Amino acid sequence: MSEDSLYPLVYQALMTNDPALKCSQAQDLYHRWQRGELRRVLEGTINKIECPGRPGRPELVRPQDLPRRSLSSNEGRAALIHAITHIEFNAINLALDAVYRFRDLPDTFVGDWLQVGSEEAYHFGLLRKRLQDLGYDYGDFPGHNGLWEMAIKTDFDPMVRMALVPRVLEARGLDVTPGMMERLEKAGDHETVACLKIILRDEIGHVAIGSRWYHYYCERRGLDAESTFRTLIREYMTATLPGPFHIEARLKAGFTATELKGLENMAGDKL
Repeated sequence: MSEDSLYPLVYQALMTNDPALKCSQAQDLYHRWQRGELRRVLEGTINKIECPGRPGRPELVRPQDLPRRSLSSNEGRAALIHAITHIEFNAINLALDAVYRFRDLPDTFVGDWLQVGSEEAYHFGLLRKRLQDLGYDYGDFPGHNGLWEMAIKTDFDPMVRMALVPRVLEARGLDVTPGMMERLEKAGDHETVACLKIILRDEIGHVAIGSRWYHYYCERRGLDAESTFRTLIREYMTATLPGPFHIEARLKAGFTATELKGLENMAGDKL
């Protein structure tokens, strides 16, 4: 493998099992891309990835099988932090997969998603440190595989991926993070609140990147972005569309006011 060939290096990071090494590789890829040290060689097979690199733990269970815990206990706070840490770990893989898989795009697409991967790695490190401060580590609680399952469902089309992963699944974090911060503040966990402030700030930017490239494809294909988005949600999402929405954060992340009104009308409907 060439030391400056982008796609094999991204694939290597994507398939790395060790979380600390994956984080280091993701951040190094972004820094090397910024320095102009990596080449895009477009030929070669693009592998379908049923399972990216990840450690043997956490145990993966159905979302409904994850236990609910009170934030009044140390264990309860650790379980919540672990759930967010698991999302951030999956988000590293999702960002790397977008770069690896979708290649008929400008260099700015590569730079955007390598930046996302690097920042998700930073978030993972912040939260893992909080877990360790509380006497736990990543893998000590179960998790679910919903984010990666959607990555598999959308690996055939970058427009569908941009619509449903950043703008639906990851955008949900914009809605729920302020409430989590409030609950943790009441529980006296100011350190985790400080981490979540950083994550919320960055995640607005990540969803905005998804919005930008979703609109890029809609314009390229002559599609109305708002109606297409609603159609894709109804076609691919099997659960109800949750609300309420963090309007201010979503507007910053590339949603329009009319689009958000349409989402509010869909919220709670069976999709």
